Amino acid sequence: MERTRIHLIRHGEVERSHCYNGHFDVRLTPRGEEMYHQMKPRLDPDRITALYTSDLYRTVRGGEILGPYLGVAPVKVPALRELNCGAWEGLSVAQIQEQRPEEWAARMADLENFCAPGGESLGELAARVLPALGEIVERHRGEDVLVVAHGGVNRIVLLDAIKAPLGSFFSIDQQYCAMNIIDYWADGNTVVQLVNG
Repeated sequence: MERTRIHLIRHGEVERSHCYNGHFDVRLTPRGEEMYHQMKPRLDPDRITALYTSDLYRTVRGGEILGPYLGVAPVKVPALRELNCGAWEGLSVAQIQEQRPEEWAARMADLENFCAPGGESLGELAARVLPALGEIVERHRGEDVLVVAHGGVNRIVLLDAIKAPLGSFFSIDQQYCAMNIIDYWADGNTVVQLVNG
């Protein structure tokens, strides 16, 4: 039975790392760039046949660094963008708690359905990300694929893979350039092989 193996990584370290960046097109730090180069020995050019990123610079740059090493051309998928944090983008947790305390309390009360003004909820993020990933999985049956995405996106994918509720969003850590490996079998079974490695 064929499986698609998804190597799902988070982007490297970014500027303004203490803020909700969401759709802000923040740049990588020099360390963030170096993190991508350090990923190379962990990826097998003989096995990985495709590479996908979101359309935000912090993942696109990863595709530019890793694509030539793997011998594949990166493909941008806008649906793999990070959670749209709306009015919260560019703000730190401390700033949100101080300036928008009612919104913060609402988020803590209902993590799955809360939506910052002008942004999207975790449910809406899942509805955007999971079909896009499903298309990648089906397109590459029997292959290994690299996906460079975001902390929030990766958590959504991992929660779906283990059939956990979106309310468990922060029960999974995603460090910069963390590696996750998920096997998607043709019978619909999904096995997580690595998380935040």
